[in-house]
Parts: sequence; structure tokens; C-alpha cells
Amino acid sequence: MSTEAWFSDNYSDLSVTSGVNAGFQFQFNCERCGDAYRTRFQTYKKAQAAGWLGSASSFLGGLVGEADNAANTFANAGWKSAWDAAFRDAVTEAKENFHRCAKCFQYVCAKCFNAQSGLCYNCAPNAEVEMQAAKAAGMATGASEVGTAYGYAEGKKMDATPDKQLVCPNCRAETHGAKFCPECGTKLSTALKCSGCGTELPEGTKFCPECGTKL
Repeated sequence: MSTEAWFSDNYSDLSVTSGVNAGFQFQFNCERCGDAYRTRFQTYKKAQAAGWLGSASSFLGGLVGEADNAANTFANAGWKSAWDAAFRDAVTEAKENFHRCAKCFQYVCAKCFNAQSGLCYNCAPNAEVEMQAAKAAGMATGASEVGTAYGYAEGKKMDATPDKQLVCPNCRAETHGAKFCPECGTKLSTALKCSGCGTELPEGTKFCPECGTKL
């Protein structure tokens, strides 16, 4: 594998292409946790010199403009080869801070690498960590089951006989089953149903006129 191919999918180019601060710098990230390693800054003296000439040209009213243009052309022409060399150096520097997993082939930092197995912690998880995570997941599942059972028991106590207006016929607000609209105060009708035969009954009915069931 050529040096240029290393870290091909997990680096950012922070280089400055022109001006007095021109130079090369790269940031490499762990492909598991995302932590970053930033390489040392390498100055690009050709572009910096062009930047200084540009500043002088502006200060002197353009008297050194031709030299400035020539310096910029010279700097731009050498940028690609200088970048390649700087990137090779950056890769060599970054390799000292990353490990390559033998299974997934991702580059990870030292804290994400299981040196004993030669694998990252995604491919070779720590048993203690997995156990604690499983315990927490089990507790959450158990708590959910307890909550579900309690809610089920409480729900069985609710009276499902009356059909309630869930939308106010006057202002169209949601009523959430209230007797009066929370927005405009309109009294909402409640249609009762006989628990014995299912017949709809007018409000205030005490006995079903169809089957005689006491409401």
C-alpha cells in the first residue's frame, strides 16, 4: 500500500494555501471514537514570501506588483508537490498515534484498541464493559415491564362505556375527553352505551330501556 493511501477516509486538510500564514497541516480522526490528532504545522515558504510581497505592494501603492505576481505564480506552481511531501510526512507522524484493526481495518486510537487481540474494541469488546451495559439494558427492560403492567392494571379500571367528544364542535380544539371544551367552554355531549347490550343511551339514563341493565 502506498503511503498516500493511508488514512484516506479519516483525515481533514487544514492547510492554508496562500498568504503569510501559508502552510500544511492535517487532522486525523479515530474511526471509533472520533478523537482527533492534529499534525504539526509545516510552513510553505514560497506562498508566505508571495504574501509578504503582496502586503508590501499594497503598502507601496503597487510598485512591487510585478514581483508579487511572479512570486504567486511560482508558489502556485510548487503547491502540489509540496503538499504531497507534507502529506507523506503527516501520515508518518500520525501513524505513531493510531492502530489498524486486523478485522475491520479501521484506524483507531490507543484507547480504542485491544492490544492483546490486535483488534479494535468494536470487534473485540471488553467483557466487563459488555456485562455492565447488558445489566443496565436488563434493568431498563424490567422497569419497562413493571410500568407496562401497572399501566395495564390502571387502564382496566377506566370506564370505556361513554363515547366522548375528543374535538370541540364549536372551536375544533382537542378536548382530551373533558366534559367542557378547555378552549371555549362549550359543554360537550357524552354518549353512553349500555354495558349489557351496547345500546346508545341519553345522558342521565339510570337503566337501559332495552335490557334493563343498571348503569
